[in-house]
Amino acid sequence: MSGTRVTVTGGNLVVEPKGLDKVWSLTRRIVVPMSAVKGVSVRPAAAVRPRGRRWPGLRLFGKVSGRFVSDGRRQFWNVSGRGDVVVIRLASESRFDELVLTVDDPSAVAGELHRQVSAR
Repeated sequence: MSGTRVTVTGGNLVVEPKGLDKVWSLTRRIVVPMSAVKGVSVRPAAAVRPRGRRWPGLRLFGKVSGRFVSDGRRQFWNVSGRGDVVVIRLASESRFDELVLTVDDPSAVAGELHRQVSAR
């Protein structure tokens, strides 16, 4: 079971850490207009690394959860384990430049987000 629920509601991308991930990331939900989504990909968790300083969050034994800042780039991570993750690139005016998430079905989530972006 993943630590993140990703939905599209009313033209917004809604990212909600589940369970204790809310505590570790200090984030209840992130809402971003779909117009700010610039790209979506599925990548192996081992191929992506958080960059910069964690502020706040957790990085321990295969769990990475929280905000990272490096050279002005802002990332939100909620990743558990070694499976595939969804990487969502956002417009620079958004709160984050990138969201890196463990979800139940990365291919399905990425496919749905691609469809939503293409439909604009």
